[in-house]
Amino acid sequence: MVVSCNLVRRYVARGNVLARIGSQLVGLGNAISDGHLVVYYPHMLVHPVFQGLGVGRMMMDIMLSRYSGFHQQMLTADGEAVDFYKAMGFERAGKTEPMWMYSGDDH
Repeated sequence: MVVSCNLVRRYVARGNVLARIGSQLVGLGNAISDGHLVVYYPHMLVHPVFQGLGVGRMMMDIMLSRYSGFHQQMLTADGEAVDFYKAMGFERAGKTEPMWMYSGDDH
């Protein structure tokens, strides 16, 4: 199975990344940034059927390339995603504790 990058770069300037296989959307991610120093990656989603095929890595590589040189790149990871992001070069930020106000019930 070949993952297409045909529409990915078109959206990166706006802080979004998409992955398609043929015409099917199989992954999406986004970034929030001040444009100079800090970028936060709130979402990196890959359809379960396509996980483990390099789709998430491809999307994250594109985002990391887009925001290379930024002083701080941050995200919140849980479950199996922790090891994925560690493999991408992310690490726990000192003794910080993630905190939030969340109205959902899926975490």
